[in-house]
Amino acid sequence: MKLLLKNARVVDPSFRLDARMDILIEDGKIRSCASGLKPQPGVEILDLAGLIALPGLVDMHTHLREPGFEYKETIATGSAAAVAGGFTSIACMPNTKPVNDNRSITEFIRRKAAEADLANVYPIGAVSLGSEGRQMTEFWDLKEAGVVALSDDGQPVMDAALMRRAMEYASSLDLPVIQHCEDKNLSAGGLMNEGYYSTLLGLPGIPAAAEEVIAGRDILLAEYTGTRIHIAHVSTAGTVRLIREAKKRGIAVTAETAPHYFTLTDESLQGYDTNYKVSPPLRNEADRAAIREGLADGTLDAIACDHAPHGRTDKEVEFEYAANGISGLETSLGLSMALVHEGVLTLSGLAAAMSWNPARILNLPKGTLAQGADADITVIDPDLPWTVDVRSFASRGKNSPFSGHALKGRAVLTIVGGRIKYDGRTNRS
Repeated sequence: MKLLLKNARVVDPSFRLDARMDILIEDGKIRSCASGLKPQPGVEILDLAGLIALPGLVDMHTHLREPGFEYKETIATGSAAAVAGGFTSIACMPNTKPVNDNRSITEFIRRKAAEADLANVYPIGAVSLGSEGRQMTEFWDLKEAGVVALSDDGQPVMDAALMRRAMEYASSLDLPVIQHCEDKNLSAGGLMNEGYYSTLLGLPGIPAAAEEVIAGRDILLAEYTGTRIHIAHVSTAGTVRLIREAKKRGIAVTAETAPHYFTLTDESLQGYDTNYKVSPPLRNEADRAAIREGLADGTLDAIACDHAPHGRTDKEVEFEYAANGISGLETSLGLSMALVHEGVLTLSGLAAAMSWNPARILNLPKGTLAQGADADITVIDPDLPWTVDVRSFASRGKNSPFSGHALKGRAVLTIVGGRIKYDGRTNRS
């Protein structure tokens, strides 16, 4: 298939490009990105005037639930949600049932992703068997099977000695270790951020220190071992400060945050709506401001949606028993575009946070429109107004606190490997 994308504003931070250009796609690759490309016989032409073409978005923190929790999501439905949200590549966390701690599960995920034939799906393997934090998995075997990173996801590696060994071994294989920073002893029994609103609502709180203690420990381990660490879904001002200081000292630390942490605060929980229950919890306004500042100055490298789909029976229960998480693949770009409209990020900065940087952190051959690169492209209408309707989600997870919210900016075309996987140009409501 040959495509010629005409008249788009092309924004690619991998080589500091921001200009009106044409993109020629042949055999699934970028053949040329230049102005004034001439149509050729047998080439389909798409006029993208008024639209913006970015390197395909990469989400590095997605839960696809399969195997084991198919009532929440499948690899096929999650992949459909990904392309509808503008993501051409997603990395899926290992908290399946059974946990992705061995070659057979990794191969199963890759096979199901190939059958779905939508987004590129990159499995993340568990650090420890069963994500129980006791015994390391076979890292080499997992890498050979296709994992691109290692993480125990929502189960933080509490044993510092195990974490040190994991970081050293993973480093020898050039695999990043992704840590959910939470001291379980400090957060035990907590349901929301510890502060004014937890007191007002009578809910046990989770202090910011629960995140910061483990973030600080793992930064020190990275410094001591000379290895790298990636900190997932940063939610507190203290963690942003720790990362900023670590980077100034030359420590190999990268970090992500999620749209709900720069959009919402713990004030939102006043109605006890379980759709606002996430892990780590929504923090206060000072934390939200620090997250935005961390994205603006590059302290936080990536925006990852932490897509966590759940069934109704997981959320429509008492707050204490409700599962944590937001179904986020289909709202992530729209929420993140608010940072552009508000001047927190440039379009190039957004593309870096949602494409180029995640690809670099995971060592993926993605996130660029350079000649010869895979033709993974996200086309957005930056000013398109739309209203979030969870009933229209491709994801099985309808658990979103943003239902009914008015957003501006949306993916209207998602191209993966030179093939159109989502076309929303005629669906603009």
